[in-house]
Amino acid sequence: MATAQDVRRLAMALPRAYEALVRDYVKEERAALVASEPDKFLMPVRSDERYNWVRARLAKLDEAELAELVVDAWRMCVPKRVAEAYLRGDRP
Repeated sequence: MATAQDVRRLAMALPRAYEALVRDYVKEERAALVASEPDKFLMPVRSDERYNWVRARLAKLDEAELAELVVDAWRMCVPKRVAEAYLRGDRP
């Protein structure tokens, strides 16, 4: 079972990752993810629908799935060259 601390640990180990409080667009993938595993994933609350977010029930995720989700989300936010270097194993 994954926890919020697991999310923070995985995310903060990624290059250029930092923690911020964030209060623009909806992808079809999000709806498909939620529809495919509604016991794990939920649409964001209405005020957050403008962001490309999805909510997850951490208790339903194992460590490997959590790591994959965190890295995929991070890759959407960093420059392509940073993500490619990380995936090649070039760690700072």
